[in-house]
Amino acid sequence: MKPQTVEPCSFTEGEIDLLGDKSIAHRAAIVSAISCGKTAIQNFPPNKDCLCTINVLKNLGIKIKIEPAGNLTKTVTVFGRGLGRIKKPKQPLFAGESGTTLRLILGVLAGQNFKSTLTAGRFLSNRPMLRVTAPLRKMGAQIKAKREAQNAKPEEYPPITIKGGKLKAITYKMPVASAQVKSALIFAGLYAKGTTVVIEPIKTRDHTEQMLKYFGADIKLLGNKVVIKGNRKLFSPSNICIPGDISSASFFMILASIIPYSRILLKSVGLNPLRSGIIRVLKRMGADIRISVFGSRLPAAQAGFSEFEPMGDLIVRSSQLKGVTVKSKEIPSIIDELPILMVAACFAKGKSIFEGVGELRVKETDRIKSMVENLVKMGAKIKVARTAQSEKIIISGVKKLKGSNVKSFSDHRTAMSMLIAGLAAEGKSRIDDIGCINKSYPNFLTTLEGIIR
Repeated sequence: MKPQTVEPCSFTEGEIDLLGDKSIAHRAAIVSAISCGKTAIQNFPPNKDCLCTINVLKNLGIKIKIEPAGNLTKTVTVFGRGLGRIKKPKQPLFAGESGTTLRLILGVLAGQNFKSTLTAGRFLSNRPMLRVTAPLRKMGAQIKAKREAQNAKPEEYPPITIKGGKLKAITYKMPVASAQVKSALIFAGLYAKGTTVVIEPIKTRDHTEQMLKYFGADIKLLGNKVVIKGNRKLFSPSNICIPGDISSASFFMILASIIPYSRILLKSVGLNPLRSGIIRVLKRMGADIRISVFGSRLPAAQAGFSEFEPMGDLIVRSSQLKGVTVKSKEIPSIIDELPILMVAACFAKGKSIFEGVGELRVKETDRIKSMVENLVKMGAKIKVARTAQSEKIIISGVKKLKGSNVKSFSDHRTAMSMLIAGLAAEGKSRIDDIGCINKSYPNFLTTLEGIIR
């Protein structure tokens, strides 16, 4: 346990160089591993989740070199083995608490002609996996997983044993919008005979698709459809620079928005349209955010730029936020930012409604429960309306939150959100355990200390 006491701050100012985007870093490492050639990945974030992916790839016979690059970032060099030369692991592959690691690697393992087992940490072992194992079975993978009933319906959980091999292409309409599941099926499609089509109910982040394009895959994006042809070699572009993580940026964007007299510059933030919903929602709330876009087709060797994703600098100043309604179709683009958006809504004038938020129940923890319980302790006015088909959160803004003893629920995004809430509250707050923040942002506290006044 690593408790933390938080006192309110007067204002915030400064510049922040963000760690590389966690979602993109996972994909960069995996795609580099199954490509031909050596890839140097710059600004790789050394958080627990991304290091789980690195360790899994090493256990699959991929040579990976990690070098310090200053301010906790790393340059990770991956020596790719191509699509079909991954080695059978000598032991179970441990994904830790990283759902991205587990689900994406399942897609790669579906194309390998050997049996392997993926295990997980305590919390990930309770996250649903049938959404990814079922379509992979349709493609021809043999999979065994722990089966239990959830709400009277069958569900599967880690550990998962998978025997891959010759896969057949399928057309699959996803019942739940999930970038992780989509990515797993795309990776499996690389090994399948024919053309695999994945259809999303709502378009989700497309980092996998953009990365594979950059490595020469035969992949097309047609609205909500992803079309990929199998058995095409991938070739390394030699260098990749990971943009700054917009999910990490969201905490500082909201902190600067709700603390008077604040101004923060966030440098080289990833601005993928399918990830930057947080900016659109905050602007509707009246946030003062100015964006300087670098562009998306610049040489990766040019410091600070990535060739496969748009990025830019954000200047955020304090403002009076107002309530907002966020529709279900917007949720996939802000799913990771919803906890901190709930904090922002507490300081907004009027009512905020977040519709279709049920997926928050099956993250590292039940984030609806964790955030509602904590914020109510601090004086927030929150209601959760639940029907058979959907769930929404209704927050009525209050003038101030009050310092309180709150819990992280061992969830990194809950912990970081409550640190921000504590900085904006009246009186001291105490969070029971912030050790979980290392899952995504190891130097979060140090970065905060550099901008609070």
